[in-house]
Amino acid sequence: MSQQAVYHFKPINLGRWIVWSLFALVLIIAPKLFTSSLAMTMLSQMGIGIIVCLSYNMLLGQGGMLSFGHAVYSGLGSFAAIHALNHVSSGAWHIPVSLIPIIGGIGGLVVAAILGAVTTKKSGTIFAMITLGVGELVYAMSLMLPEFFGGEGGISGNRVVGEPFMGITFGPQTQVYYLIALYCFICTVLMYAFTRTPLGRMLNAVRDNPERVEFIGYDTQRVRFFSFMIAGFFAGIAGGLYTLNFEIVTAEVVSAHRSGAYLLFTFLGGALFYFGPIIGAVLMVFATVLLSELTKAWLLYLGVIFLVMVMYAPGGVASLIMMNVHVAAYGMLRKLWTSYLALAGTLATTLLGISAMVEMVYHIKLNEALGPQMSFLGAELNTRGTDAWLGAALLVIVGAGLFELSRRTFVQQWGQIQEDIEAEIRRRAAL
Repeated sequence: MSQQAVYHFKPINLGRWIVWSLFALVLIIAPKLFTSSLAMTMLSQMGIGIIVCLSYNMLLGQGGMLSFGHAVYSGLGSFAAIHALNHVSSGAWHIPVSLIPIIGGIGGLVVAAILGAVTTKKSGTIFAMITLGVGELVYAMSLMLPEFFGGEGGISGNRVVGEPFMGITFGPQTQVYYLIALYCFICTVLMYAFTRTPLGRMLNAVRDNPERVEFIGYDTQRVRFFSFMIAGFFAGIAGGLYTLNFEIVTAEVVSAHRSGAYLLFTFLGGALFYFGPIIGAVLMVFATVLLSELTKAWLLYLGVIFLVMVMYAPGGVASLIMMNVHVAAYGMLRKLWTSYLALAGTLATTLLGISAMVEMVYHIKLNEALGPQMSFLGAELNTRGTDAWLGAALLVIVGAGLFELSRRTFVQQWGQIQEDIEAEIRRRAAL
């Protein structure tokens, strides 16, 4: 009797389909809800930032490779894309503008293959130092080779070339946004799919225990190298989208400042969670676009936020979200609302006092010619008077003291809730 083949199919992960559908829906309706030119600019930059931060997290979060030169691959992808765009404009190449980011991706892949052959031979601190040196080398070359990098003025282009396709010319910012959104969704899906592949799993193993990976017969350098090239490819795509969005590329795109921003906001978002860099990219745009317009001391505030996150939430914003989702799953989140309100109120009071003092210092140093009077959140402050300084100092002292008391109370409540959750887990297991 012949044996009939039996096929087993994995059940559909409904939750995953819902999450991806919501992500696509957000990308589609976002420009319908936020229609101002500033909002469109920010949304476009968020889409680019999501791709580049996720590509960086392939190295940092998934591979444990701390890179200080990731802007090299997104930046050189931008230069490859701007040269390709100019060739299309001159008629030398016949490539649709919508495929220009792929050229940037190929540029990032080629550069990652060349430089990654050297950098991935080492890991840990040595790898980080090599990437820092490579980043500085490329940035120095950008000023030495004006034929390719365009010198200090950079290279400009025009994305409105060729015949319109179905009315699409990429002249309006809305059309550019939807192109960025399409690439953002596809790249996000592909990078998530990479985490489920054998190479992605092996990259996690290399991060956690490289000695055991070598013991079972895998080449850790090869795993890092292939992952490095894939990350460079997606970073190059983000660079190509940057070219289409701004139509100008300067040496700043390969600077250490840009690499540091990718590292900082990927960490703030949460490098150990896949959606963490997405949060980080959104925060990066808010900080560089909105916060930088509100105050000249935005880098100082950003440093303070980073310091607070390192001290109290080293897992980033994503870890805070997942911790509370875990508590909410057992129906105990409502016990923490009063503590969260106390923490938020006292922290806001402390930050208000610190901000007032920082803004007064900046006014004295930068705007003294305008007189001692300054406006802060609608209030008039006299930088030469003692009332403003004493009031700001009082806010800091009182806010910090109450914050510490609230934090201790919260820690006690959190510990008790974790014990209750463990007891509930044991009770369910005994059923």
